[in-house]
Amino acid sequence: MRESSPVDRPGNGGDDDQVLHELRVRGTSHAEGAAADTVVAAGFAIRRRSMLMLTPAGRAAADERFLLAGTPSEARVQAAYARFLPLNRSLIQICNDWQVRSGGVPNDHRDSVYDWAVIDRLVTHDEQTGPILRSLGREVARFAQYRGRLREARRAVEAGERDWLLSPRIDSYHTVWMQLHEDLLLGLGLERAEEQ
Repeated sequence: MRESSPVDRPGNGGDDDQVLHELRVRGTSHAEGAAADTVVAAGFAIRRRSMLMLTPAGRAAADERFLLAGTPSEARVQAAYARFLPLNRSLIQICNDWQVRSGGVPNDHRDSVYDWAVIDRLVTHDEQTGPILRSLGREVARFAQYRGRLREARRAVEAGERDWLLSPRIDSYHTVWMQLHEDLLLGLGLERAEEQ
């Protein structure tokens, strides 16, 4: 029987776990180096130019490795998820209102009063999210990253950089929020289709 490589062992907490986790919640990664090579060698990712892309085997490995159901952290993650869901609905409305005004009119961002009203709602949303993520990050280390990333995106929006709310090309508020959402589902072994 062959000895398993570090990437084959669930939850080793090493650099290859970080690469696999990033691939699972983002879908792609720019990771380089030994950890990325190990993930590719295990068949968990393939290289496409400068990008790593998750394979079906990688998704299955990540789903097993990062599952928190049945662990001492499960109850706290479940509680955080229950508090996350109403905030998720709130953010969907904020993002919709940022793109489309009442009557289905696209928001051209020429009305600063309207835009600031939406931004104020984003700030309130972010402040409500903070305690949940700080608590969750203390419970499960991989969730600690999200608070700072969301705060950074929010500050960029407040500074007038509109792309930082919704753009999929950067770590916009919406992009990071979607990754957090995926990570919560991953931890609890849920699919989006199962959400109410």
